Amino acid sequence: MESNLKVNISVIVPVYNEENNLLKFNEEVTAVLSKLNKIWEIIYINDGSDDESEKILSSIAVQDQHIKVINFRRNFGQTAALSAGINLSKGEIIIPIDADLQNDPRDIPKLLEKIEKGYDVVSGWRKNRKDKFFSKRLPSMIANKLISVVTGVRLHDYGCTLKAYKREVIKDIKLYGEMHRFIPVYTSWMGGKIEEIIVNHRPRVHGRSKYGIIRTFKVLLDLITIKFLSSYAAKPLYLFGGWGLLFLCSGFMFLIILILDKFLYGVSMIRSPLLLLSSMLVILSFQFFLIGLLAEIMIRTYHEAQNKNTYTIKDSLNI
Repeated sequence: MESNLKVNISVIVPVYNEENNLLKFNEEVTAVLSKLNKIWEIIYINDGSDDESEKILSSIAVQDQHIKVINFRRNFGQTAALSAGINLSKGEIIIPIDADLQNDPRDIPKLLEKIEKGYDVVSGWRKNRKDKFFSKRLPSMIANKLISVVTGVRLHDYGCTLKAYKREVIKDIKLYGEMHRFIPVYTSWMGGKIEEIIVNHRPRVHGRSKYGIIRTFKVLLDLITIKFLSSYAAKPLYLFGGWGLLFLCSGFMFLIILILDKFLYGVSMIRSPLLLLSSMLVILSFQFFLIGLLAEIMIRTYHEAQNKNTYTIKDSLNI
């Protein structure tokens, strides 16, 4: 009977090799949701785990029809997992959360309270984050500050998975790369109201983190894409033309300097390789950035025009 009713809350849980955390996590999150007097579902996305996560999730799903499981054929990453969960969820409010027990499910009611006050996105802020400083917290602080400055959306913790979204502001967003952390930015573009609240963060007890310093560089590259899409997607000539004008002016400036050196000091113009070398390096660097941005637009067009997903599902339970 309940399956015919409108689902209020969908909790999306990406899972990758979390066999030691899943049972306790499921116990905690179901305990919290059961007290809300709302219709809810939990969607676990097994992102190609090679431990016992798939078996544990299957046993959980058999015992509780609220639990739904999606098994990927291989590891596609957190963004793809969240995208699959969002696409297959039914809830009016979508809440992603990590399965590693570092996010605290008891913060979910606080997120919902803010949503009920009219906010479209409520983002968790791990103010007292229980991670290593140099490998996790420091790169995260730098990235969060940079993202806030570039996008104009001021959040302390873009990387916190624990957030709450109204379905209406997230359902049409296509996610690629590490773009899940930029959902608040997309929402801001559409005029959505965003709030940030402090959430509990617990030290990891079992397993190990799946994200290293390399992920920070991926985020920075995605940030370049975000800035390009927000400022120049509809008018790329402004960007390319601006740089072209700058290079043209620089070329003329160096040419004038070489001419002056030739006539005033007798310096040979063709025997100065430094100018040619530096010019080529600068041009090549910008060519690589711009080609990357163009490729980003092309791949988005490819996926969206053909309605292709960025993941493949092996099987599912209770979906």
